[in-house]
Amino acid sequence: MPLSDFLAALKDNPYFGAGFGLVGVGTALAAARKGAQFGMIFFRRNYMITLEVPSKDKSYHWLLSWITKHARHTQHLSVETSYLQHESGRVHTQFEFHPSPGNHIIWYGKKWIRVERTREKQMVDLQTGTPWESVTFTALGRDRQLFVNILQEARELALKQEEGRTVMYTALGAEWRPFGFPRRRRPLSSVVLESGVEERIVDDVKEFISNPKWYTDRGIPYRRGYLLYGPPGCGKSSFITALAGELGYSICLMSLSDRSLSDDRLNHLLTVAPQQSIILLEDVDAAFVSRELLPTENPMAYQGMGRLTFSGLLNALDGVASSEARIVFMTTNFIDRLDPALIRPGRVDLKQYVGNCTHWQLTQMFRRFYPAESASEAERFAERALAAYTEISAAQVQGHFMLYKQDATGSIDNVARIKE
Repeated sequence: MPLSDFLAALKDNPYFGAGFGLVGVGTALAAARKGAQFGMIFFRRNYMITLEVPSKDKSYHWLLSWITKHARHTQHLSVETSYLQHESGRVHTQFEFHPSPGNHIIWYGKKWIRVERTREKQMVDLQTGTPWESVTFTALGRDRQLFVNILQEARELALKQEEGRTVMYTALGAEWRPFGFPRRRRPLSSVVLESGVEERIVDDVKEFISNPKWYTDRGIPYRRGYLLYGPPGCGKSSFITALAGELGYSICLMSLSDRSLSDDRLNHLLTVAPQQSIILLEDVDAAFVSRELLPTENPMAYQGMGRLTFSGLLNALDGVASSEARIVFMTTNFIDRLDPALIRPGRVDLKQYVGNCTHWQLTQMFRRFYPAESASEAERFAERALAAYTEISAAQVQGHFMLYKQDATGSIDNVARIKE
């Protein structure tokens, strides 16, 4: 039988024709599906732009606030509750809604943007216990400037929320996390130090900030260290907080007594500290005591309470790998307990004693609390206070004034009860 006749017979066979038709349709559909997939991949790679921001990135929380502002019509929300304290002392509960994990559509820059917030329930941050998250932005086009504009706008929105406030950071794992909510900036005038002390420190810090090129031209590391020492309650920490408010800086709080703090972690934290921040190491004498005060037969006694070593602290402050563009303030109540190597120039560039109240400080504090009173009344208070006590801290005087908020005469008549 000729081949042409055989094929003609197969063509006229209804069973073969039906099966061949089904196979053809199936093949065509599979090819179309595969083609659509390749086409979509090609389109996404060449005509769409995507930005993924993990929760570990510093801009993640900025973007959550930005999304909240632009995705006002979404119906899938997460809530964040905060408490705000007013000047009157009344506490107000505030609820902030953020788009929950899922997909959201935003109109921005004359473009539709798909925002996908994902949460990995099987993976958590070992430090905080919170699930890992990420936000992915997808838009048509190839211009990255769209995402640059979004990030800049999110940053400006975050800075606006912190405007006029001081942000406190604390070390959590290998990064800095905001500690509580931003605090209202404390004015420098609210901290009364001995005449000339405030001006000396403020002028030195501002001169350091405004002259980075001077350090670069001379090959000097661009960092500055300060040590405030003196009795407790005399205003060391309060002054640093007010100084940060004056400069518009944040404060990074770090405890050297933290048992989880190691040499590498300390060096890393000093390197990644937020820009325009003051690193505050309080009560440094509590972590390490001077080697001169320790018995020589026990050299391991100077290793401190945790994994941090004294040599590691010195290298982090002034070693080859130490960071630059950094301001470090240290405080102590007992400067004689500090090792000379810790407070030498290069690690501590300016040392300032902050002591008990002098006659001048007492008069200035009285006039600040009772502005309607005369200068003679302030003099009388200072004289009576110093006659009753040889040493009075600013904290004790302020506590005394708090008992007589509206009674200046009562604060003078009862000055002998300041330390009761």
